[in-house]
Amino acid sequence: MSDTRDTAEIGLIGLGTMGANLALNIAETGHRIAVWNRTQARTETFVDEAGDLAPNLVPTASLAEFVSAIARPRRIILMVPAGEAVDDQIDALRPLLDAGDVIVDAGNSDWQDTRRRTAAAGEILYLGLGVSGGAEGARNGPSMMAGGSDRAWAALEPVLTLIAARFEGDPCVARLGPDGAGHYVKMVHNGIEYADMQMIAEIYGLMRDGMGRGAAEVGAAFARWNEGPLASYLVEITAAVARTTDPETSRPMLDVIADRAGQKGTGRWTVIDAQTRAAPLPAVEAAVTARVLSGEAAARAEGAEIFGAAGTLDLSDADLEGALLAAKILAYSQGFSLLAAASAEEGWDLPLPRIAEIWRAGCIIRSALLDEMATALTEVPGQRLAFAPAFADRLRSHLPALRRTVAAAVAAGLPVPALASALGYLDTLRQPRGTANLIQAQRDYFGAHGFERVDRPGQTGLHGPWTDA
Repeated sequence: MSDTRDTAEIGLIGLGTMGANLALNIAETGHRIAVWNRTQARTETFVDEAGDLAPNLVPTASLAEFVSAIARPRRIILMVPAGEAVDDQIDALRPLLDAGDVIVDAGNSDWQDTRRRTAAAGEILYLGLGVSGGAEGARNGPSMMAGGSDRAWAALEPVLTLIAARFEGDPCVARLGPDGAGHYVKMVHNGIEYADMQMIAEIYGLMRDGMGRGAAEVGAAFARWNEGPLASYLVEITAAVARTTDPETSRPMLDVIADRAGQKGTGRWTVIDAQTRAAPLPAVEAAVTARVLSGEAAARAEGAEIFGAAGTLDLSDADLEGALLAAKILAYSQGFSLLAAASAEEGWDLPLPRIAEIWRAGCIIRSALLDEMATALTEVPGQRLAFAPAFADRLRSHLPALRRTVAAAVAAGLPVPALASALGYLDTLRQPRGTANLIQAQRDYFGAHGFERVDRPGQTGLHGPWTDA
């Protein structure tokens, strides 16, 4: 290739779907971007297919040529698979970089890996960047969650602001804290995404299996709901996929797709993290479990043979819409509570209202509700989102619909684990005296673990007279 030294303003490694689209997004802003892929043929094909944007792309044949092509201080974005591949790429880059150069990991990395890599970066700056929005978002404007030093952020902010999605002119990107903060927030975003998708799928299942509705009718209902308070990207695409016909069979596309859901691990990471922090996240836990069970096709078929088919439902569209809205609010509330817990424990001072703001456009969980959530989190800092006046009012209005939907589904034998978990979460929160006193008595009986008495607050390690019983 020709001499490309210092001709690019920024560089990107990894021309998979996300990396290629992000590179084109950057090129479209007028920035010249050097690109390198482990397979050189992919780099050449990418540039050949870039059309009018090709003049802003600087293809390179080796890592050394790639680094040489970028003006100092270098800004290098990694779009490689999370895990060992990121560490390997950093190790390969390190001898070629100078103090003050910036490495940006824009993949779905574990936030603890990002914290480790930041600490080990030395004089090279490191930025962990959560990118949401899929291929379309990467190309036309994603939501981005950054974690790193002020210096690393300052080096990338001008470019990231230009390529980010916008909500009423506000770029959906921000530095949310040091080291792993950005990837942590992206992880929780993905956990909420799991819950949101599962709840939507459960409503679809009730309509299909309990009410005998075809995919087109289901799609029409979701399209109507997308005109109201449930307006969101996930509801919008649910309407679209439900109304799509398979060109090979002329059947609804949903009817020919196997009911086995994949996952890349971020939902599971979120659940594990929430458990370690003792931050309840039942909606995401239910969603992760449901994905695992979706792979147990043989067991589900056997279960149907042993226990019989589910019954039918008599629910209105208004009940289904209200149930989904109430459960959605509770899932998001759980997610923001986890963010608050992590912020306190990690010393990040996460800006929760700003997180809601940068999720308003570009990302998979973008929703009309997020603008209201940003306002509520500003007006009542430190309070659970579900308890904020605006959302408490919504929940009071729609909880009856969620109760009717869950009750009818349970009575009919139709699975609604995420919807039911959301309802159980709120019902637990509205019990001033729960049942953990019995659990403490049991623990003390068999293990002498001790308890606290209501008439002696603060005095722990007390024991019951069990041996006298």
